[in-house]
Amino acid sequence: MSQDTDPPKRGRPRSTEARARALAAARAILRDEGFGRLTVEKVALASGVGKPTIYRNWANAQELALAALIDTAPEAPTDPALPPAAALEAQLTRLCAAFSTTRGRQVALALATADPDSEFTRAFRNRVILESREAGRAILAEATATGALPPPADVEALLDMIYGPLFFRLLAGHQPLDPTLAAAITAQVFPHG
Repeated sequence: MSQDTDPPKRGRPRSTEARARALAAARAILRDEGFGRLTVEKVALASGVGKPTIYRNWANAQELALAALIDTAPEAPTDPALPPAAALEAQLTRLCAAFSTTRGRQVALALATADPDSEFTRAFRNRVILESREAGRAILAEATATGALPPPADVEALLDMIYGPLFFRLLAGHQPLDPTLAAAITAQVFPHG
């Protein structure tokens, strides 16, 4: 085997149709019975998707619940032609739109009652917060490389300031999650557009 050829992957490929059926069943269970009643076994039975297939996609019921609540569609990739400020605003607008829905409010309620060390909280932190921050980090790096933004003194603090208000509004519910928030945060990061 040449060094340029990757070895074949083991196991069955993931089925997007089975994944969609499992997510639809999980959403129905969450809607009708609540977070505490969702199990991998119930989702398998309701969707007709085998438990091994479910476990190939999600490590546990908490990750599946989170995916069912937030994974209505894969996040649209940011257009590489967008300037960094527009790319950041587009990403923040998508996050605000996702969490201003009924499912987004269900996520907030589940997070408010979850143990900070629970699988659900860890899954949310990894799947939503950290992935969003990494996308934001790439946008900031591009902005710095193109001269649209001076190099930040502390990129971690800047990322906290960008994403913190969104997640604070999600959890506190004191103000709406809407495109005006995305525009306001972007204007603070890129005051000159």
